[in-house]
Amino acid sequence: MDFGRVFKEALPILINGLGVTVGIALISIFAGMVLGLISCLFGMSKIKVLKGISAVYIWIIRGTPMIVQAFLVFFAIPQLIQLVNPTFRLEAFTAGCITLSLNAGAYMSEIFRAGIQAIDKGQMEAARSLGLSKGQAMWKIILPQAFKISIPPMVNQFIITVKDTSILSVIGLAEIVNKAKQYVGKTYQFFATYILVAAFYLIVISILMVISKFVEKKFSYESESKNRRA
Repeated sequence: MDFGRVFKEALPILINGLGVTVGIALISIFAGMVLGLISCLFGMSKIKVLKGISAVYIWIIRGTPMIVQAFLVFFAIPQLIQLVNPTFRLEAFTAGCITLSLNAGAYMSEIFRAGIQAIDKGQMEAARSLGLSKGQAMWKIILPQAFKISIPPMVNQFIITVKDTSILSVIGLAEIVNKAKQYVGKTYQFFATYILVAAFYLIVISILMVISKFVEKKFSYESESKNRRA
């Protein structure tokens, strides 16, 4: 257990992997927000087909392990596409983004739904009475408020997404766990290497937790201030 050697040799490698971890998590959470909002609106629609699409999407994603989803996206779906286009290939980073985005989107859908349902129904009725269509009222009145309410659980989902990136090492994504496995395979410095990996995760997650608590306190304070004015 040579901590000095591992720190000197593995640190640059792990920092590179951490960059991939944070980068793919950022891309995936933003894509997941878009997917989640679409799924949420589909789920709240009166059109049965759209409602069914949302329900099936959430059911599949929440009912299957993410490692299986990663295998499907990286191995199974490209194999299916290759029946039509034999040259088709999917990079591990792209497959990882798709997997994480789909996964985050299903949970973001529920977060947005809870946020929208937390808004007083009277606000929609008031907006409609002012001449706004249902769509305009949703975009201009309901969604901005629901988005604010949803920010703390969205930050929590980002924390989960960051940790979920470690699963993508199974498809060869060059994130921090994959880089650690490669280094350990050459040096057999298991303990020191994975302690360093855990430290990196703790630092990133701790920063996100501080942000989450700050956001929660801020919106809690704003809510209390509004109630006092009322």
